[in-house]
Parts: sequence; structure tokens; C-alpha cells
Amino acid sequence: MKNFLLFVLALIAIIVLLANLGPMIFLAVCIYLLYVIFKQFSKSESMGAKICWIIVGLIVLSMATANSFAIIGVVALIFLYILLKNHHGEKEVTFNK
Repeated sequence: MKNFLLFVLALIAIIVLLANLGPMIFLAVCIYLLYVIFKQFSKSESMGAKICWIIVGLIVLSMATANSFAIIGVVALIFLYILLKNHHGEKEVTFNK
């Protein structure tokens, strides 16, 4: 019974993950763009360029917050990882010296 319940939970998590895969990818792209915008903002010396980077950063930030429901997919991915890790039993790797 326990294995069947875990199977059903894993199946639900996979469906949730696949349903949120597109928004998760878009959220990752937005986070990367925010990182690039921050780096360019730090490099820029003129006030006009800094204001331009702030405006672009706010636009990308609003796009990222619009896809904040992609966090549900991230939670499903973490659940699947923990489930898989516990099911297979993590084996420690030892190195001989």
C-alpha cells in the first residue's frame, strides 16, 4: 500500500512538473537576464545608462513575478528528487588513500 501511495504521489508530481515546465524555463531565463542586467548596471558609469538599466531591470522583474507560479513546479521537482533519493538509498562514495 505504501509503495502504491508513493507511486501515485510521484505521478502527480510529474504531471505538475510537466505542466509548469514552460513557466519554469521562462523564470530561469528571467533570473539570468536580471543577473546580466545587474552586471551591466554595475559596469555603467553614466547616470543615463544606469537609469536605462534600472528600467530594463524593472521590466524583466515584472515578467519574472508574473511567472512566480512556476515555483510550484520547482517544489514538485524537489519532491521528486527527495523521493528518488530515498527510494534508491544514497550510497556514500569513499576514496581509498
